[in-house]
Amino acid sequence: MRRLFHAAFAYMLVGVASGLFYREFTKINGFPEGEATQLGLVHTHLLVLGFVVLLIVLLLEKVFTLSESRLFGWFFWLYNAGLVLTSAMLVWHGCLTVLGQESSKMIAGIAGIGHMLLTAGMVLLFLALRKRIFVAKTAAPEAAALARA
Repeated sequence: MRRLFHAAFAYMLVGVASGLFYREFTKINGFPEGEATQLGLVHTHLLVLGFVVLLIVLLLEKVFTLSESRLFGWFFWLYNAGLVLTSAMLVWHGCLTVLGQESSKMIAGIAGIGHMLLTAGMVLLFLALRKRIFVAKTAAPEAAALARA
């Protein structure tokens, strides 16, 4: 549970800092306001997929003890690796755009791998959650029967 809290907090800090970086980097380099760059997406990706999602997972952990599923560790590391990789490629591509340089297919490919890792992490989260919900559901009648006895 502590790991989820620290990760969510770190994503909140980096997400806010990425918004500041976007604003200042585009200003310093004279990038036209309102013109599209991937730097504007980093802020949202980190805050929503990092901060908000992990806070929701923290609540689910509190209710269903998700970490008791062996899939949970796989979720945590795959999801975080995917988010870091995806965000890093957004920053790289966005900086190239602001600086007026061409992006390469490699950046898109690595970002695609990041998205695949995010997807795999989400699937593992749902599998772990499903397992823990059904464990909690079957344990509740047994606990009630023991309480009556």
